[in-house]
Amino acid sequence: MTAPRFDGPKICDASGMFEIHRMLLRSFEEAVGLVDGVAEGDLRHARVVAAQLHLISNALHAHHEGEDSRLWDMIDRRAPACALHVERMKIQHAQMLIHLDALDRAAPTWRDSAERSDAAPVRDALEKVSAALRAHFPDEEANIVPAIEHVVTQPEVNWFSKHGRQATPKGQGWNMLGAILAAQPDGGTRWLKKHMPGPAGLIWRFIGAPRYARFRAALEGRSR
Repeated sequence: MTAPRFDGPKICDASGMFEIHRMLLRSFEEAVGLVDGVAEGDLRHARVVAAQLHLISNALHAHHEGEDSRLWDMIDRRAPACALHVERMKIQHAQMLIHLDALDRAAPTWRDSAERSDAAPVRDALEKVSAALRAHFPDEEANIVPAIEHVVTQPEVNWFSKHGRQATPKGQGWNMLGAILAAQPDGGTRWLKKHMPGPAGLIWRFIGAPRYARFRAALEGRSR
């Protein structure tokens, strides 16, 4: 089914959807390798990786909860021709939530044991979430983003961005920003110029980036 066509100018910038999608997909796709990189019984490393799993799971929960609570009703009311696409998004979210909840249940047990046997359900859930994201994100970008750009206002779009930021666990802000930048095609240069121009970008360069680099080293087991 083709996406409905919209006449008239775009009324908002929905590029943030692509940016967050890139970060989430990259983060979930690398996560199995991070879990596999934890040696049997290495509780210290397991805790670092488990914190990353919590971060990305929380981010995906928040992203979808925002859409479920506000976006679908907006599009249903303002772009009725998208009704079937919206219904498909809801179904995809519900199916993905099964695997995300399975990850949330399995990760603490593995975190506290660092045993290979406990890693198996974590890996399985991560692989299933990644597969679901690979199907869901392109569908949403092709069939929902055009509707957002023509029927959702910029202040309304800004609410979704704020909702996602507020869901970031305390102390994980730099790590989330680093993940967003790392997932962009140019490494985040354009993102920084757009969202953190001038002095704000320098704060990232001299404070945020070094902290993120240390976090990545611990995450990948390179900090010993």
